[in-house]
Amino acid sequence: MNAPKKTKRRWLPYLIVTVVIALAAFGLRPQPSAVETALASTGALRATVSEEGKTRIRQRYVVSAPVSGQLRRIPFKPGAAVEAGATVVAVIEPMAASPLDARSRALAEARRASTVVLLEKSRTTQELAKSELRRVEQMFAAQTLSPQELESAQMRENTAAREVAAAEGALREIEAQLAETSSSAGTGQSVPVEVKATASGSILHVFQESSRAVTQGTPLLEIGDPSDLEVVVEMLSRDGAAIAPGAKVELEQWGGAIPLAGKVRLVEPAAFTKYSALGVEEQRVNVVVDITTPLEQRRTLGDNFRVEARIIVWESDRVLKVPSSGLFRRANDWAAFIVRHGRAQLIPVKAGRSSGTEIQVLDGLKESDEVILYPGDRVKDGQRVRPMQVVR
Repeated sequence: MNAPKKTKRRWLPYLIVTVVIALAAFGLRPQPSAVETALASTGALRATVSEEGKTRIRQRYVVSAPVSGQLRRIPFKPGAAVEAGATVVAVIEPMAASPLDARSRALAEARRASTVVLLEKSRTTQELAKSELRRVEQMFAAQTLSPQELESAQMRENTAAREVAAAEGALREIEAQLAETSSSAGTGQSVPVEVKATASGSILHVFQESSRAVTQGTPLLEIGDPSDLEVVVEMLSRDGAAIAPGAKVELEQWGGAIPLAGKVRLVEPAAFTKYSALGVEEQRVNVVVDITTPLEQRRTLGDNFRVEARIIVWESDRVLKVPSSGLFRRANDWAAFIVRHGRAQLIPVKAGRSSGTEIQVLDGLKESDEVILYPGDRVKDGQRVRPMQVVR
């Protein structure tokens, strides 16, 4: 009777050790890794290119001094409204011609007299040349003269006509000089010249505000219409090549609560080199955007204001998409980890367009697949995982 009890007691320590080892092995077993996941879903997606831009007035007009003289102080400030052909924006007192002294006037009179004699002589020579040409033409018609003699007569007549024209021009110049100096000496002053606005709108810049002497062609002020704005965006040339005229644009960070709408009018055909803040050489191209938002909603927007332009290069209302952090490069292809039966499974993926935060999936995944986000090197194919949070 006592033998069976001793046998049971002999196996009891082995049983306890076996249970302890099993519990230890179960406790030391690798635990599932906590991962953040998101579900592949179907919805709208659009690919955009964002860059800073500046507004500018479409048509600008620079008003310059039409004559040399003393500019009166310009009373206008930037923002003043002007009307084309009506608003006098500047007044210039022309420089008076210097009167001739007695000796200079006597010389001018002598030049006029000699020019008159020269003109009369030139006219007489021209009449003789004309008469000779008529006789030569008659003889040539009768075939009694050669073509060379006819050409010589025509050349003499042309030379005489040019001498008459030169003499008449010299006489007009001398008489105008004498008349101008006589008028200036008689009145002692010149008539002020009023400079009127060349376009309707507002004054943008006043280049010469104070009274000063100016020469002909000196810029005085700039005029433009602040309501007629466009936006110029400097894009990388590779991004500009993907933008088509008519593409939709959203203008943000302009100072208003609601983004402004616009569309691309032009991608300039020539790019230019520009250095970034880090000193990297970049090829950039100007993209010109028309603002389509009504003027009443953007009256505070002015010339040369900064905006953030978001250009839509592609969009679709229904595509299969996942967060961009769920895909990664594997060799030359895209791949993703999905959660299947509590383990991570590596899936090759064919990716399409990207919006920056989301990316289009063309093949490899289906809707409601649970994709692991930010897998990095810590997730391996077949590894046990535990979803920590599902991003929908």
